[in-house]
Amino acid sequence: MIPTAEALTRILSLVSPVTGTERAPLLEAAGRVLAAPARARRTQPPFAASAMDGYAIRGEGLRPGAEFRVIGESQAGLRFAGEVGPGQAVRIFTGAPVPQGADRVLIQEDAERLEDGGGERIRARETLDAGSHIRPAGGDFREGDALPAPRRLTPRDISLLAAMNLTEVEVLRRPVVAIVATGDELVEPGETPGPDQIVSSNSYGLHALLAARGAAPRLAPIARDTMESLAAAFASVADADLVVTLGGASVGDHDLVGRAAAEAGLSLDFWKVNMRPGKPLMAGRLPGGRPLLGLPGNPVSAMVCAQLFLLPAVDALAGLPAAAPRRLPARLVEGVGANGPREHFARARLEPGPDGLGVRVLGRQDSSLLSVLAEADALAVLAPNAPAMAAGEAIEVIPL
Repeated sequence: MIPTAEALTRILSLVSPVTGTERAPLLEAAGRVLAAPARARRTQPPFAASAMDGYAIRGEGLRPGAEFRVIGESQAGLRFAGEVGPGQAVRIFTGAPVPQGADRVLIQEDAERLEDGGGERIRARETLDAGSHIRPAGGDFREGDALPAPRRLTPRDISLLAAMNLTEVEVLRRPVVAIVATGDELVEPGETPGPDQIVSSNSYGLHALLAARGAAPRLAPIARDTMESLAAAFASVADADLVVTLGGASVGDHDLVGRAAAEAGLSLDFWKVNMRPGKPLMAGRLPGGRPLLGLPGNPVSAMVCAQLFLLPAVDALAGLPAAAPRRLPARLVEGVGANGPREHFARARLEPGPDGLGVRVLGRQDSSLLSVLAEADALAVLAPNAPAMAAGEAIEVIPL
């Protein structure tokens, strides 16, 4: 068995970025990988704008007790067309264009309104600050500025691209990831299982995980425990960028995936990783250089291995920097027992701690328990042969 870090390194060495780009409408671009820098078609803000509600004035005449005559109003979408002179003010609202001649906004909390019968006047209060309260033109970005690529587009990026006045962007083709569930015991959700069958769940969880990562997952029909069915399954996914198998990679008499993959031309890189859950993990190349990742059949094992290995591989396929999942420092809320010889990725819940992030390792860690996985929002990492740990001790966690 090889360590998890080595397994990830070897998996990533099997993966090359996909080729091909396309134009995606902005409303469909979230989660896609930007293929080329996206350049702004306008400056933001396009004019000096007020950062607060108040009065636009010339700052040179501002002091406590100074009075100004209000000559007009500037609001968002409708600017004041004139010029502000000495001793004059324009009522202004957040986001509105600053009138010509003004270089300061006296915020309304610092202005006292006066009525002298000859038009509205204001007086500056004693509580003045040094801020101009003006957002300069181009303070956010300027025409021609670029959002760099490659990057997976977030909702924050989409907002920025819209402000840049873009309607579509160039994105990489989605990597096609074929998911092949295997086993005579499986039926699809909605079907009626036989007395010795269960409902296939792993493939649906992986499909959701991959779609959220920007891939194009594709479910193949369930392959049965015969060499003929497995051969047909491998033939049906020959056009995928990455093939993921589920189950059948262990050493039992009916675990035929490894044999069928070899007959399909698999060049095996490794099999078995020193971890739990998830020891029977395999990886290699199919003809044409397509990587294959064989995940365990137990549902929790499959999803944990997908977090640790499959998602970084998808990032690499998408041309993004691929790395091990981020680990955060935390402290145990309750103690845990000594660990065995394999690195353990224990399902856990994150909690606020007295001095930072806390984590509670969940009580049941059987790799078949999807209800426990659904309750978890992190994996607590226990090193091989780690001794028992008490509440308050430091531990690393991987957020899910």
